[in-house]
Amino acid sequence: MSVGEPLPHDSAPLHVTGAARYIDDIPVTADCLHLAFGLSSVAHGDITAIDLDAVRAADGVVAVLTADDLPPDCDVSPAAHDEPLLADGTVHYVGQPVFIVVATSHLAARKAARLGKIEYAEKPAILTIEDALFADSRFEGGPMIWTKGDVDGALKNAPHSLRGNITMGGQEHFYLEGQAALVIPQEGGDMLVHSSTQHPTEIQHKVSHALGLPMNAVRVETRRMGGGFGGKESQGNALAVACAVVARQFGRTCKMRYDRDDDMVITGKRHDFRVDYRVGFDDEGRISGIEFTQYARCGWSQDLSLPVADRAMLHADNAYHLPDIRITSHRLRTNTQSATAYRGFGGPQGIVGVERVLDHVAATLGLDPLAVRQKNFYASGGDISKKKKGAQETPYGQQVED
Repeated sequence: MSVGEPLPHDSAPLHVTGAARYIDDIPVTADCLHLAFGLSSVAHGDITAIDLDAVRAADGVVAVLTADDLPPDCDVSPAAHDEPLLADGTVHYVGQPVFIVVATSHLAARKAARLGKIEYAEKPAILTIEDALFADSRFEGGPMIWTKGDVDGALKNAPHSLRGNITMGGQEHFYLEGQAALVIPQEGGDMLVHSSTQHPTEIQHKVSHALGLPMNAVRVETRRMGGGFGGKESQGNALAVACAVVARQFGRTCKMRYDRDDDMVITGKRHDFRVDYRVGFDDEGRISGIEFTQYARCGWSQDLSLPVADRAMLHADNAYHLPDIRITSHRLRTNTQSATAYRGFGGPQGIVGVERVLDHVAATLGLDPLAVRQKNFYASGGDISKKKKGAQETPYGQQVED
């Protein structure tokens, strides 16, 4: 029992002594091949010429692969099938992988990857939420809209009303252990994949799909991660698939890891959001009608943006009863890394919007922000509930009973 007693983490002795083994600590054979990506230097454009002679001639380089050298369906997206392992003709963000260097050491691969000469016909880059709105650059045909009650009537008839907005920037996961994968060919064409991933089954699926193998021919092992926070849900797919493709081609163990600078350039972050709002309320700060418009900067491919944006909508009420509400969600496509899972998975972006509203209402009325929050809580009895009329229901139709 640990009540009243200090309880160390089960892995603490391994962590503090350095004995815990991560992907980069796994011993490899002397003939192990090491991979690195050559990256795009522009945010949007067509590749007009690519000269990899200096890459191939660099010390330790065994091979260089472009999209033409890969199996026909090397997709590394979690679901939408819109993220090829390597750019094929067009690049969509700074840091998009364009070619793979295969070398005898990690350092040799990384140095050689900097030697590629790529020419582009640059296109206008859509980088911000405002850019995407102006260009109508989005996923899905239009915004997602949820409505409960008579929002326009509630706003029109409210004793007080105001409008405003709040912006939230993205966020780097900065897990201590970077993305890493190690693939070891097995008998009969099977593959053993060691991956620093939060989603071993997805790695199994993407590798088996790229190689045309049944899923039971791919075994994925994840002993531990040096942090993930959502950044290792889908972002490890590219490393595992690249290693698996090269391991099959050469019949040798293959390893790939991102150094910190490459990791931060290539991988997705938390979604940037902007939330615009209109709100109607009474003299006590009790909200009668509210409208949220959420804008999510999703990056160049879908990744997990649609469920993240959905969850931001689901959390727009936080702990508060909002009788008449409309939530509009724009999922915007930009020439940036594909934003991905991050702790809260859209929930924080949804919650921040309504918390901003309550602070704004309190400041407008000269009331204590906590008192305004108490007036708007979901509640099932007592003074807080006396002026709540009818059933309390979330914006998505769930009855709140306790």
